Amino acid sequence: MQYEIGGGAFPVVTCNLSDGESMITESGAMAWMTPNMEMSTSGGGIGKMFSKAFSGEALFQNIWTARGDGMIAFGSCFPGRIVPIEIGPGKSWILQKRSFLAAESGVELSIHFNKKAKTGVFGGEGFIMQKLTGSGIAFAEIDGDLVEYELAAGQQMIVDTGNVAGFEETVSIDAQMVKGVKNIMFGGEGVFNTVLTGPGRIWLQTMPISNLAAAVASMTNNNN
Repeated sequence: MQYEIGGGAFPVVTCNLSDGESMITESGAMAWMTPNMEMSTSGGGIGKMFSKAFSGEALFQNIWTARGDGMIAFGSCFPGRIVPIEIGPGKSWILQKRSFLAAESGVELSIHFNKKAKTGVFGGEGFIMQKLTGSGIAFAEIDGDLVEYELAAGQQMIVDTGNVAGFEETVSIDAQMVKGVKNIMFGGEGVFNTVLTGPGRIWLQTMPISNLAAAVASMTNNNN
């Protein structure tokens, strides 16, 4: 599979496939394709469908297979970036649960549960995230722009709610309460921050879609 990412603030990834190669998506991400792309739909078994239903994820995945050399493009559903991730042995990634866009068929998408209850409730990304394992190239949607850090063992980064886009599986996630009653009540930064601890790479996004939606709603309300 060869790919090219374009489209500026409203990105699209165009994938050129050889005969028999496949891509998987979780929802209606297909933007355009050549006529020889064949679609099939899979739920991945009762156990996986149950976990997806519990997590609020789409129950089915679309599998696109080239019958002869073909091309298919997947578009982002919000302004930001599409970034490739190389998945392989020892190279698993955890993503916020709506970041996954598409992947080669050798990549396995599963549900990742944060083990610490307070992280699930207060950590900003919720109790359930997405985990990518297997082997191949995956594509993730990033809100706004992307900033990457490489954390050493034990090194930490404190992140505002919603700005965590993803991280390598070696990174641990926790929640930390903002210090000081006045800071909590009047600081405008919420009650909890997310704490990421290395070793490993972390991806932070500059404009969470929830923040953008809140800003648009505020402007709309002010104009009414």
